[in-house]
Amino acid sequence: MKTNFIIISLLFLIGISCKTNEKKDNSENRIKIEWVENLNGDFSFSEKWSYGDGIYRNQNGELRLDSGMVPEEIAETITRKYDENNRIYKDSLTEYYKIVDTTHIFHSIKSNGNYYHMEFKKMGNGEIKGETINNISGYSHLHIKLKNDYCYAWIEYNSVSDEGNHIFNLKNGRILIDKSLFKKGIIKTEFDFDFKNTLDLNEKWSRKGKIYSYIKTE
Repeated sequence: MKTNFIIISLLFLIGISCKTNEKKDNSENRIKIEWVENLNGDFSFSEKWSYGDGIYRNQNGELRLDSGMVPEEIAETITRKYDENNRIYKDSLTEYYKIVDTTHIFHSIKSNGNYYHMEFKKMGNGEIKGETINNISGYSHLHIKLKNDYCYAWIEYNSVSDEGNHIFNLKNGRILIDKSLFKKGIIKTEFDFDFKNTLDLNEKWSRKGKIYSYIKTE
């Protein structure tokens, strides 16, 4: 009887230990959302835009759209608008620049990372997931998930060397979200995240900035 009591007690303690560890693991990569009625600050970056990576200015001073950066049908259209000297036909300038203008990139994030846009989607289960879109020189993506008043965040790191791809989970941080705009389907937030650098423990990985982006539905 005494032996059975000891075994049951040990199993009970192990169960508590497992639950404690599970709770710790689940909470390590999430932080509590700080809801703000009206989040102040400079969000004017959301009114700005820039051209994408495929836009450049040639020796004639003309804006050019790299045909290799667009769908094949668009590439064929713009190529037909060049003369034998590689200049744009004058009667095609208006139509050509209409195509160029479709490449405008509107900025929705301003941070210390190489990001210009963060796209959010509301999933069927109610979770809201966001991911940054980089230019071609970007090597990491910031992911944010909002669920039940908690924010989960991680970095998807794509190494340019032979280190491969890695996930840096959230270590600690803070996020403030405008509550009134959130109810209208807009993410207006200020964040400051520290991540676990699994490649080099001595090198700090952090992301700090602001986001103003619309929530799309799945």
